[in-house]
Amino acid sequence: MERNARRRSPMVDCAGRARLMAQRPGMVWLTGLSGSGKSTLAEALEQRLHAAGRHTYLLDGDILRQGLNRDLGFSAEDRSENIRRVGEVGALMVDAGLITIAAFISPFRADRDRVRQLLPERFIEVHVSTPLEVCEERDPKGLYRKARAGELKGFTGIDAPFEAPLAAEVSIDTSVLSVEESVHRICDYMAAAGYIG
Repeated sequence: MERNARRRSPMVDCAGRARLMAQRPGMVWLTGLSGSGKSTLAEALEQRLHAAGRHTYLLDGDILRQGLNRDLGFSAEDRSENIRRVGEVGALMVDAGLITIAAFISPFRADRDRVRQLLPERFIEVHVSTPLEVCEERDPKGLYRKARAGELKGFTGIDAPFEAPLAAEVSIDTSVLSVEESVHRICDYMAAAGYIG
């Protein structure tokens, strides 16, 4: 099917928006098991950056699944499509000059790599590497209990795989580091890479 859409050259580009906001836009992508601490860290990171005068936006999986991605289930194909859509939205937000934060299990390495390819040199992968047993102990939504009981099929870490990053920019184990220490580690990387002063 032929499409009539065409790519246009914008009059105002990402670099112009970045200059106006006095920041380097980029995507901070937190990946890890359910209960690893991704959402908590994402919220704390956004608060820290906002307090420092940075322009940010947090992409939340639960909110996106109520709207943009409400037609998707949890099959491997739907999970990949969920991440593809989040990546496309995130890339638009980065182009708008924002530091965009995304916290998604995103279990498949290929899906995360596709998002990275959308944002060359503007993608920071944060592996929240909290061990499975700790995530299971936390079990904030009761999902591990249901998965272990056989009530929930295809659950990441139990009967579906999680492909850990091979070369994440930052790795954080929230069973060892506090939220404050974890956010500090992410911000240290962002400062060293020129995203924040």
